[in-house]
Amino acid sequence: MTTVSATSTGAELIAGYRPGESSLFASPRGTLLAEGTYFTVPPSFRPDGQADLARRVDAVLGVAEAAGHDVDTVVGAVPFAPGAAAHLVVPMRLRRGSAPVATPYRTIPVGIREVRPVPTPDGYRDAVARAVRQIQNGDYTKVVLARSLRAEAPGFDPAPAVRALAGRDPGGYTFAVDLGAGRTLFGASPELLVSRHGRRVTANPLAGSAARSADPAEDARRAAALLASEKDRHEHAVVSDQVADVLRQYCKDLTVPEQPSVIGTATMWHLSTLITGEIADEAVSALELATALHPTPAVCGTPTDAARAAISALEPFDREFYTGMVGWVNAGGDGEWAVTIRCATADPTGLELFAGAGVVADSDPAAELAETTAKLGTLLTALGLDGSDVA
Repeated sequence: MTTVSATSTGAELIAGYRPGESSLFASPRGTLLAEGTYFTVPPSFRPDGQADLARRVDAVLGVAEAAGHDVDTVVGAVPFAPGAAAHLVVPMRLRRGSAPVATPYRTIPVGIREVRPVPTPDGYRDAVARAVRQIQNGDYTKVVLARSLRAEAPGFDPAPAVRALAGRDPGGYTFAVDLGAGRTLFGASPELLVSRHGRRVTANPLAGSAARSADPAEDARRAAALLASEKDRHEHAVVSDQVADVLRQYCKDLTVPEQPSVIGTATMWHLSTLITGEIADEAVSALELATALHPTPAVCGTPTDAARAAISALEPFDREFYTGMVGWVNAGGDGEWAVTIRCATADPTGLELFAGAGVVADSDPAAELAETTAKLGTLLTALGLDGSDVA
């Protein structure tokens, strides 16, 4: 059985998060704080290491149970690249509590010495323009291109930013995963890849975005314009249709709304489709569903293999865990996996932030650059910075 703290609140667990000692995952269903490492899921020897990930996790949980360990849950992160190693562990102790709630927070400005965009803004616009030409030539139909910011900040502590993110967007998925060697993956994703609780399966693909405005009238106008945008609705349909097609292989009575809705975070509007269904075979875990879905066109593109190749050619950095998935799964198959976006990777010398935008045939390079800047605002605000720091 999983060790449960029945008296913990989400706020208590979030306050108890310690980088290097614990990992955190907070969602609208509750908060999970994993402390220490009992077992680590071993790497795969397959070229596509994610294909047998659920089987390896089941094996590790079986070993932990046989050894008398009372935690039946694996937590951690899975990278974007299919051959890269996941970071999943059975913790020494697992504490669960209520969902986070919106709370006032105080950002703590980070002592940043330098912020370096990779690629430069001009370089990113050039990459988008190249992708548009390739799409118009028929090489692929969509690709998600990302950029990063490398912020030099010796001694950076991600804990205050994690607490600020959880208080600012409690309806999303706040996470902080200890990667070892002083590295932490942290962020606040708005997007649920998939969850399974009992027989109920839920996915919430997001695609099509617009920056929010501090002016209420302009903010409402932007939300309405996003919902009416033919380009964004097409981009969203590609993603939601693929997610539904994959889940139909595992579910019965799948419910897929005919039209998307608009949901908001503190910094962005997104087109959203909430897909629900009932699992046909209880032996299929949340992690098996997640690996079947990953990566969706929302973070990679279509067709998947061609989009992956374009990403490798056009992005001048390794995504690692960005646009992977982060979450947990237990021995009964229940779990939650969020898409690893609105995130950063911290190390003892600083941190690297990531954001991407979907590129299609009629994309405008300047608009895609502006979208990535708006998405970076989720983390920049929690760090006491603003968009002028990424120009």
